[in-house]
Amino acid sequence: MEILAEAVKYFIGKKEILKGIDLTLHPKEFLGIIGPNGSGKSTFLKCVYRVQKPTEGTIRFDGKLLDEMSYRESALKLAVVAQHNYYNFDFSVLDVVLMGRSPHKKMMDRDNAEDYRLAHESLSIVGLSGFEARNFSTLSGGEQQRVILARALTQQTECLVLDEPTNHLDIKYQLGIMDIVKGLGHTVVAAVHDLNIAAMYCDRLIAIRQGKVVGVGTPHELLTVDFIKALYDVDSEIHYDEQTGRMNIMYIPRHWKETDDETNRDFNMS
Repeated sequence: MEILAEAVKYFIGKKEILKGIDLTLHPKEFLGIIGPNGSGKSTFLKCVYRVQKPTEGTIRFDGKLLDEMSYRESALKLAVVAQHNYYNFDFSVLDVVLMGRSPHKKMMDRDNAEDYRLAHESLSIVGLSGFEARNFSTLSGGEQQRVILARALTQQTECLVLDEPTNHLDIKYQLGIMDIVKGLGHTVVAAVHDLNIAAMYCDRLIAIRQGKVVGVGTPHELLTVDFIKALYDVDSEIHYDEQTGRMNIMYIPRHWKETDDETNRDFNMS
């Protein structure tokens, strides 16, 4: 599946949040969206998965205008794993995962054997077999996110949107969820906070700052010391594994620099 966004703008009142975003997501590509808090990453993704409607610009799924598609039609192409998931009722894990089958059903259709098979299969993929009867609200944050990922898998779409799904999780669950998604081979667009995770999993990155695209490229092309400084106002060092070429970004706290400067000054005076 291909997604094409052209000159997407979004206003809240008179405030312009997105200032003309252009983006192309190629079939089977894992595209990461990076940028500081408040840059517009999640706002743009919400326009893609139709929680918000762009004020200006167009978004196309496989060449078809999103505005011309029904919500059911777009839900058959794209599933979402978001950061926060709240339910007002006490749903079981299986109930939540079966919600992914809704776009495939007519108004009064009931869940059938195939729906249950897909739900159980998806729970197995995310490592939660045996959790079907558990209450969703009693699960840990990492377990809840894996249930939401299972729901998205049960939806059986060509494309997944990850809207900062690992932002509040510990590193085990961050890597676990990203490993699962990467292994699926789906078309994926993800808002990612951690640049090391972005470098590990994304084929290509698009950087957004203050509602504008300020950089596009592979992790190796885009994530330079100078670009990280310009995007986040943070100093860093980048190291590469000699055998694999994998990159690792190390951030340099300001107090380290101040300490180093003082040490160098004392050394030069002696």
